[in-house]
Amino acid sequence: QVQLVESGGGLVQPGGSLRLSCVVSGLTFTKYTMSWHRQAPGKERELIAAITTSSGTVNYADSVKGRFIISRDIAKMTVYLQMNSLTPEDTAVYYCKGRNDDSGYPYWGQGIQVTVSS
Repeated sequence: QVQLVESGGGLVQPGGSLRLSCVVSGLTFTKYTMSWHRQAPGKERELIAAITTSSGTVNYADSVKGRFIISRDIAKMTVYLQMNSLTPEDTAVYYCKGRNDDSGYPYWGQGIQVTVSS
């Protein structure tokens, strides 16, 4: 079955960095657009970063542009989110998503908590 498993979250101080990983199995990785989303307390889930399947082109939400970097390793079937200069406003549950480029069908990871606090 299809699985997306996030790791690398936790507690970090303001100004610090974390790298999230999402290991994918059960699908053809190169046929999926991968993205990261987050949901903060009291807010709707938002798209923060995406990487296209074919070209590796990346897109970022304004709230994270210049601080976060999305990347992928096709051989390892893993997508990463490097998060720098973290602030308390980045506190949220972060979700990895894969979307089939033909059908649009989405698969979601279970989510991982990131807490930015001193």
